[in-house]
Amino acid sequence: MYGFIARQPIFNVSKETIGYELLFRDGEANAFPNINADEATSKLLMQHHLLLGVEKVAANKLAFINFSEDTLIYHFPTSIRPESMVIEVLESVPASEELLHTLKFLHDRGYKLALDDHDFDEKWRPFLPYITYLKVDIQQFNMLQISNKLRELKQFPLILLAERVETAEQFEQLKVLGFHLFQGYLFARPEMMKHKQLPVNKTTLLELIAEASSSKMNFNRLAECCQRDVGLSYKLLCFINNSGPMRAEKISSLKHAMVFMGETELKKFISLLALANLADGGIDERITQSLVRAYFCGQLAKQKKLPDNPPSAFLAGLFSNVHEIVEQPLAELLQQLPLLDNVKQALLTRKGVLGQFLQLIEAFEQADWPRMEQLKQALEPLTDLQELYQEAVLWTEQVLQP
Repeated sequence: MYGFIARQPIFNVSKETIGYELLFRDGEANAFPNINADEATSKLLMQHHLLLGVEKVAANKLAFINFSEDTLIYHFPTSIRPESMVIEVLESVPASEELLHTLKFLHDRGYKLALDDHDFDEKWRPFLPYITYLKVDIQQFNMLQISNKLRELKQFPLILLAERVETAEQFEQLKVLGFHLFQGYLFARPEMMKHKQLPVNKTTLLELIAEASSSKMNFNRLAECCQRDVGLSYKLLCFINNSGPMRAEKISSLKHAMVFMGETELKKFISLLALANLADGGIDERITQSLVRAYFCGQLAKQKKLPDNPPSAFLAGLFSNVHEIVEQPLAELLQQLPLLDNVKQALLTRKGVLGQFLQLIEAFEQADWPRMEQLKQALEPLTDLQELYQEAVLWTEQVLQP
């Protein structure tokens, strides 16, 4: 299962790329799918920003992302650092008092705002003090009309962005009119990008949604829901690592991740996840393997009476083969996950106690009995590993039941 995105470059007067508009796609046809704007925005955030980081998708340049009314009102843009993107207010969003309050809120927190396909209607004038970029579709007006409309807005220090520029003549005329940025087929068409995604179990997702909808969130139950699904766990940690002030936090367990996020951010994450994944499905055998490893390593940590390591051991097992599932180099993948250093060391080098746990389960999977016995002796005391492995398989079968 792959996620698709198109990005169209935005150029300055010197024809240098200063950013990209990110456009959701649901296949390689490079066309917008037949879905509503809320779902498109949610899928774009979940499948690309939350897994890869918007900085990577936009090559560390500005990312211009369209937001519909609901995603703005519920502050979905705040999952991305303000220095990484420009929030585009879709032309279909009504100019309401609630929207004005929301845009002021975002502006005051350092976000740059753009009005997409601006129609120069008077209803938008109260919004202009909070707007940085004004995007004008030059196919909707002639040059004289654009010139007259811009003259009325001279009091506002707007950065003018011309959309759908198709000829060199238009480019020269727009520069004379004071446009700073340009986008259109004259420069470049949208280019397609794709990456492998982790499927999310629908049943687990529905449980998570139900639990998150309660008046008082139970972080223990939420963590239990998440840890039964490697896709959910991976996306949760990526969400934390790509979300503003949470980027520097070292995470020791899924419950720790949720508590650190807080109810507001966690509910936002669950909303994005639900909209982006309820229509998807499927179980990869490598996900089954990662769950078996997670349970196995977690139980080994309990047997060793490691005071803080049971959740870390679980995460080590859970993410031991995620790089294979998402088809991404392990070292690069770990840069996106805010795991504790001992977990990362175990995943990268198989060193430390957690690394020994991973070596042990891998030896068991490969039926390398001499190696397994050697590792078991180094980790004594441990109970019957055959019985423990069977428990792990049974537990995995139960959590993957539809």
